[in-house]
Amino acid sequence: MSAPNLVNLETVSKAYPDQVVLDAVSLGIAASQRVGVVGRNGDGKSTLLRLIARADEPDSGRVVHTGGTRVAVLGQTDGLDGAATVRESLFGGLDAHEWASDPKVREILTGLFGGLDAPALPEGLDSSIGVLSGGERRRTDLARVLTSDADLLLLDEPTNHLDIEGIAWLARYVNTMRAAVVVVTHDRWFLDEICDRIWDVQRGSVFEYDGGYSAYVLARAERERQANVAEEKRQNLMRKELAWLRRGAKARTGKAKFRVDAANELIANEPPARDTAELVSFATGRLGKTVFEAEGVTVKAGDQTLLEHLDWILGPGKRIGLLGVNGAGKTSLLRTLAQAADWDGTGEKQPAAGRVKVGRTVKLAWLTQHMEDLDGSWRVLEAIELVAKRVQFGKKEMSAGQLAERLGFVGGRQRTLVRDLSGGQRRRLQLARLLMAEPNVLFLDEPTNDLDIETLTQLEDLLDDWAGTMVVVSHDRYFTERVADETWALLGDRRLRMLPRGVEEYLERRGEAPKGAVKSAGGQTQAAPAAAAPAAKTSGAQDRAVQKELSKLERRLEKAESGIADVHAEMAEFATDPGKLSELQGKLTALEAERDAIEERWMELAD
Repeated sequence: MSAPNLVNLETVSKAYPDQVVLDAVSLGIAASQRVGVVGRNGDGKSTLLRLIARADEPDSGRVVHTGGTRVAVLGQTDGLDGAATVRESLFGGLDAHEWASDPKVREILTGLFGGLDAPALPEGLDSSIGVLSGGERRRTDLARVLTSDADLLLLDEPTNHLDIEGIAWLARYVNTMRAAVVVVTHDRWFLDEICDRIWDVQRGSVFEYDGGYSAYVLARAERERQANVAEEKRQNLMRKELAWLRRGAKARTGKAKFRVDAANELIANEPPARDTAELVSFATGRLGKTVFEAEGVTVKAGDQTLLEHLDWILGPGKRIGLLGVNGAGKTSLLRTLAQAADWDGTGEKQPAAGRVKVGRTVKLAWLTQHMEDLDGSWRVLEAIELVAKRVQFGKKEMSAGQLAERLGFVGGRQRTLVRDLSGGQRRRLQLARLLMAEPNVLFLDEPTNDLDIETLTQLEDLLDDWAGTMVVVSHDRYFTERVADETWALLGDRRLRMLPRGVEEYLERRGEAPKGAVKSAGGQTQAAPAAAAPAAKTSGAQDRAVQKELSKLERRLEKAESGIADVHAEMAEFATDPGKLSELQGKLTALEAERDAIEERWMELAD
């Protein structure tokens, strides 16, 4: 027996002077259901949430709430009283014993603020809302919604201002709740973890899909194929992303949402997302053998030592995902490399000790979290063409207009004035100008901020053809796993470590943080700098020998992973041939054993 609906939308329409947002849409939200809302920026996702909450009225149709349904809303902006404290905002005038004894409240305060007394806030629960940072205020509003007794939670971008650990905690917590949830988010990993239904808002209509984001990718690609959709480029992108999801996404085996036979049929002839060997070959041709080599490097922020005795080789064609809690030194490490390459950065000169060797042909571009200060009277295409009119991506050449189109500036949008662009559009323009300069080394610091899922998919596809060395810092787990081939992490102990199992291993290691750790700005544990054990000192010759063997192991690991991916692709191709499958299974077992042995040796050396 299906659960009763808490809310029903009956032929609801909503329009603004320049756009029909919803056109005769009928939807229902059942008790305990988890709905993810996706779509391009401006297509009406937030409007849909406001209509469901009855904070906005439809132009026609009606929104019906079942009697007694309690709704809590996390909007894009909050209505918190700046003069109130966090305690008052969450618990009103309740005495501490009335809320502190509730296991749910303790879990939420620990997950968002590091403990029952909220040590991650300036003055704990007695902090005034008015003095909180944007991130602290956002987490307070999220805590308000989660601690409510609502039957339905409407969450608009709940993962904003949360790091990877915070997002993983939120997914785990939401999966234990009995309330129904409707969430608007661009975080595809989060959608896949919590949702059993997806609403895709497109040009006034809402298309419904069962399952999480992975199932949505498959079902939408199938629907477009069956309907023989003219937008062949978008269809190809969906198949390409599906192929990546099906073949190799790490840490995704626990909640598979594919109809396997249909998926295999759809991607039978779809190649891997990128040809790693070819890209490395191109990158080596552009960069030579040396990109960055750090020898005995120490990185500081003021009096605080973030990294010491660092030996690290960043070679041509490497695609690195760099993880770490806020304040661990991710940006400082990038700045150290950038300053060595004469990039026009700002801040304290690095490294504090040691040296960084830079390849002679390195041409670095850094997408920072700060927006470029551009002339508002420029048009989008003009702003891009002022950098260059054509750019080379691997074997492909693109015009400035073609690149702009790939990043969402379609048709007349290329003539939009810069001063009229939204935050997300400015971010895309910043990225387009950066890529037009044809760098061979890219540092991407939170590149997914303000981008919708469709633009993120386009960006990932674009980066698949980019030949060079890339380091990505992002709280978007899906994006990091999608574009990076290796994961390195700063765990708060002044060392940089490679994590063969990626984000999943990072979360495991963070969960094993030592007692006496402090909290990051996101409310997560981080080893206290004062208690951090200094790295063991070895001779320079020993360091170089270890680093050399580590590099060899990394290349072998990359080759083994590539071989495993190839075998999986062959197994999909020969799914109906038992003899061939048996042969491939033996090959797969041998490759996985080789990979495990390499990882074990790597961990011995790294520790």
